[in-house]
Amino acid sequence: MTEQIYSVDSYAREMTAEVVATDVDDGRVLLDRTVFYPGGGGQPVDVGELAIGDDRLQVVRVKQDSDGVWHWLEGGLPKVGTKVIGRIDWDRRYRLMRTHTSMHALCGVIWERFRSPVTGGNMEPGHGRLDFEIPNWDASHRDPVEQALNEAIARHLPVEVSFMDREEADLEPSLIRTKVNLIPPSVRRIRVIDIVGLDRQADGGTHVNTTEEVGRVRITKVQSKGRGFRRIRVALDDPAADRGAR
Repeated sequence: MTEQIYSVDSYAREMTAEVVATDVDDGRVLLDRTVFYPGGGGQPVDVGELAIGDDRLQVVRVKQDSDGVWHWLEGGLPKVGTKVIGRIDWDRRYRLMRTHTSMHALCGVIWERFRSPVTGGNMEPGHGRLDFEIPNWDASHRDPVEQALNEAIARHLPVEVSFMDREEADLEPSLIRTKVNLIPPSVRRIRVIDIVGLDRQADGGTHVNTTEEVGRVRITKVQSKGRGFRRIRVALDDPAADRGAR
């Protein structure tokens, strides 16, 4: 399995790695370690490049399977055993980290007010949407929810990462904030993201270290998605101001 550097250090932008397998027909390589997030939980995959000496190969897609994390390349495939330097598109990743953390904060606010589970969601750099089952929602809730969300973010809450054995995690049903548990039975080690005092849930994506880095968030639209279901769209107020990036 590929060492998943992004899982323990979301701020790692670069890594050295070795090609351990290739798939010529599909234009992809398997690396022994990577900073490239392979997508999941609504967060898109990372893109960037692999450097081999003076050559630069564009990483255009990433996916994890039972073998590890595969990287689709443009510009040719290196041979097994080749040493590479991988670099993600950091500006894009950091905006995704801020966006993802803002959406977890929204989950915390909605859960606190409505005890409503998430039924779906996705994101792009700077904006995203979450679907909730909220039977008693009306238009007057929008502004108070946005205010509560920004008040929580402004508390500069730490965002902590931990890991639990599957058996231990299964004893804490509150870790699953989706209506249906989407974690496959084969996953035996659960990664937990905790916005301390606001939201704690199982999640594999990348996040900032504190809500201070998120900045202000706007609710841009609330849509009805059927009886009792609402889609809440959010956006970073200033997605270009990447505070806290290092």
